[in-house]
Order: sequence, then C-alpha cells, then structure tokens
Amino acid sequence: MEFKLGLIGYPIKHSLSPWIHNQFLESAKIKGEYSIYEVREDSLFNQIEMMKEKEYRGFNVTIPYKQKVIPFLDEIDDTAKVIGAVNTVLNDNGRLIGFNTDGTGYFRALQQYYPELVEDKDNSILIIGAGGAARGIYYVLSQAGFKTIDIANRTSGKAESIQELASRNTNTNVLSLNQGEKNIHQYDVIIQTTNIGMKPDVLHSPLKLNNIRDSAIVSDIIYQPIWTSFLREAHINGASIHHGHTMLLYQAQYAFEIWFGFKPELRDMEQQLKQLLEG
Repeated sequence: MEFKLGLIGYPIKHSLSPWIHNQFLESAKIKGEYSIYEVREDSLFNQIEMMKEKEYRGFNVTIPYKQKVIPFLDEIDDTAKVIGAVNTVLNDNGRLIGFNTDGTGYFRALQQYYPELVEDKDNSILIIGAGGAARGIYYVLSQAGFKTIDIANRTSGKAESIQELASRNTNTNVLSLNQGEKNIHQYDVIIQTTNIGMKPDVLHSPLKLNNIRDSAIVSDIIYQPIWTSFLREAHINGASIHHGHTMLLYQAQYAFEIWFGFKPELRDMEQQLKQLLEG
C-alpha cells in the first residue's frame, strides 16, 4: 500500500514540507508520497473532498487556511479548538480530524536543545507577538506549567485573548513592545513569533536586546533567514540561541506521528535542513 500525504495552502510552491515528510517516509520505510497543492479559496472545499475520496492518510494546512479549513472537518482535537487553528488533518476512515502541531512542535524543539530549561518551571518567558503561532506556543508552555509567561505586542487586544488561555499556574502580563524592550532583562527565555525580520525585510527586528541577561535563551520562529537580525543581536549580547527551523522540523515530526502512530527518526535532518535554508 502506498500512502498519500500533502500540503494545502497558497502560495506554497517553495515549502520545505515535501522534503521533510518524504525524508520521514524513507527513514520509516513507508511507501508513500507527500505533495503540494496550491489552492485558491474558492477551490478549498473541492480539494479537501478530493483528498478524502482518494484516501489520503492526512494532510497539512498552512496560510491562509488554518482557520478556514475547520468547517470542512468532522472533528478537531482539544488543542486545536483552544488555539482556533488547524495545521494537520488525519483521515480516519473517511472522518477528517484536525490538529494543531505548532505549539507542541516548538516545545519539543526547545526541549531537545535546552532540556534543563524545560525542567525548571520558574524560568520567566516573554513571547513577542500575538498571532496564531504565539497562541499555540503560549498554550503549550502554559499547560507545561511555566509560571510566568508575558506577552509583548504592538496592540493589546490579541495578546489579551491569548492571556485567557492561561492555566491556573501561569501568570501573564500583556505589554507593549516598548515595555517588553524596557523589561527585557527580567526574562530567562525570549520567543519572537512575529514575521518581522523574515525575508526580504531581513534588517528589521521587533525590539532591541541590548539589556538582555547573558544567561538568556533567545528564540525566533522565523527560519528564512536562519540568522535573523533579532538572533544576531541576541548572540552579540551573549545569549544562547534557538533557531526557527527546529520548530519546523519538530512540528512536522508530530504531524507524522499523528498520521502513523510513531515518531520518525530525525538523525541528521536538522543539519541538512539548515544547509538547505542557507543555500
């Protein structure tokens, strides 16, 4: 039997998901293929129905359809409900079940590179941005038991809606970007979730990091470029660095686990992916 997998979004022709998942299929010795489907919104329902009828094992969903796909699904899991977005769909004998792997993928990547951080729930965290990625990351970190997770954003409305996801053990303050910059020295972990600094606008950064602790871990979920201006400044100021391409890899690993019931081996894929992104 040959399994079919895919990615729905627009525009996505430069996506690295086929490279990642076809590597997973090969390493797991599973016959199958992962393909890209660039779909305009008026064709979204037909595309999903086609994949359902042709018995795709599952598919990923990316911008701009992470919310728009939900009405076409039979069920979504609790995490996707809370986050309000789906990026992975399992075809369970004709029933389409939606999941969100972003937050868990990010947490797994952070845990892989900084296991001591994850064990100490007293580490204070600042999340910059209040979009869908920030929402997923915040929810998973709060569920993991971190006691202080603040959010800095340009406007307060979306940040306050994320604040409502806090578990009973998590305290959260909503800050402006200026306040986040002023108080940056208070945080052990700083997570940049906006698209500021992404290609082609690589010279931009959401805030300055000259006052960070030299013991801080600074993370940016952007992976093009691997070294954003934000991470370069953090490195210059002595912080430890966490690169965005690791989240891409681990959220894909979790999606594969949802489809097939086990984690595929990553082996040297992190280094290969880094080389691909660096050209």
